[in-house]
Amino acid sequence: MKKIKYILLFIHNFTFAENNLSRSINSVFEPIVEIMSKTIFWEPFSMGIPIVVIWLISGAVFFTLKMKFVNIFYFKHAIDLVRGKYDSPNEDGEVSHFQALTTALSATVGLGNIAGVAVAISVGGPGATFWMIIAGFLGMSSKFVECTLGVKYRKINDKGEVSGGPMYYLSETFKSRNFEKFGKFIGALFAVLCVGGSFGGGCMFQANQAYAQIEGQFQIMPGNGFYFGLILSLFVGLVIIGGIKSIAKITEKIVPFMAFLYVGASLFIIILNYNKIFDVLHLIVTSAFSNDATKGGIIGVLIQGFKRSAFSNEAGIGSAAIAHSAVKTDEPVKEGIVALLEPFIDTVVICTMTAFVIIITDRHLGIDLEGAQLTSSAFESVISWFPLLLVVAIFLFAFSSMISWSYYGLKSWTYLFGNSKFVDISYKLLFLLFVVIGSSVSLGSVIDFSDMMILAMAFPNILGLYFLSNEVKEDLEMYSEKLNSGKVKKVK
Repeated sequence: MKKIKYILLFIHNFTFAENNLSRSINSVFEPIVEIMSKTIFWEPFSMGIPIVVIWLISGAVFFTLKMKFVNIFYFKHAIDLVRGKYDSPNEDGEVSHFQALTTALSATVGLGNIAGVAVAISVGGPGATFWMIIAGFLGMSSKFVECTLGVKYRKINDKGEVSGGPMYYLSETFKSRNFEKFGKFIGALFAVLCVGGSFGGGCMFQANQAYAQIEGQFQIMPGNGFYFGLILSLFVGLVIIGGIKSIAKITEKIVPFMAFLYVGASLFIIILNYNKIFDVLHLIVTSAFSNDATKGGIIGVLIQGFKRSAFSNEAGIGSAAIAHSAVKTDEPVKEGIVALLEPFIDTVVICTMTAFVIIITDRHLGIDLEGAQLTSSAFESVISWFPLLLVVAIFLFAFSSMISWSYYGLKSWTYLFGNSKFVDISYKLLFLLFVVIGSSVSLGSVIDFSDMMILAMAFPNILGLYFLSNEVKEDLEMYSEKLNSGKVKKVK
């Protein structure tokens, strides 16, 4: 007990020196963030669109065409797979198709769906919603490719534990092409970026924003970030100690609940204003092709929609492939088809719901609010107590994102340092420490740095996807033949 007391006292003193600590750490990361920002957000065509967004969207367009619109023609089959119609308990893996989907969704459905959409509409106008939907639709193909490869190149140990993701298929891709050293480098690069992203965007940012929302609603909370972080880290720890099976059991309950909570409230407002639905649809479509100079014209509106979609659903980032690798299946293409539902649910459904609520309540017209505050104001205009409901939603979004990103980071950590009990525990303890720090200290530059690491994951990942696209196309064609001939049979 004394040891625990001393540890808590150390962390308490460490985090509560927040002013000096924040300034010191931020001063170290500020120049790094500036350099990374110039690279990741470089605008090569003087159109205001960052290179990372061009990279993500161009990949999504390429994979959609290459896979002959897999996002449309296999949509119904994806639903059948998630419903368990083709599940087999004897196949290798650790979790079901549904659990893999909810685990990956729990990492993407979050503040991007609440605050990100509001930013897109504030800057790009209602038309940004149209391009956001188009980008989400295209991103479904990127998810299909990366998650198919995640399962195909995964490693399963003697205990049946699965490790997979871009670091594995990247290293194998270039090794098979006689570039073994480059393969090792690019696989390790992805893993390093993923670990950094898990500590920052997947942990500190989530904890920080969850506390900020709760602090704004309850008078007792200001100044108690440290204690909030301790409690949150306890809940997160109880889940992540059990590994992917434990995480999947939680996410399969949380994700449907929080989606129902948020989409249900959105539909309630939309139905109350049913007479405005066609006007909103007309506004979204016409504004998407508007030359309104205040919104940057057609290109400006398109950029905002594509930006928010890319940052929200993470299609092409490669993170989801880590979760989907753990699925119980002997057909990699099956899981790729399941994964294409993610951008649809995240962007086409949930982000569109947010956009509709903002526009249908006229909160896009001259309201001096930004991000989550704008979304909250839109809901509050119809449901006075909704800000409290939004706090619950944001907390659940943050919690679920943390437990999923802890798994992504852990698999990248073990890829770099080996799979042992010490390596496993060391990562989880570090992750929980960052939960406390994220809740207690304002680390703007560190979080910006970590978010950029998540976006940077797209560069090595999509490069590998291009190289392996022919392979995935062939696998899809073979699976299609099996499906049509009845060799892929329903088990329920």
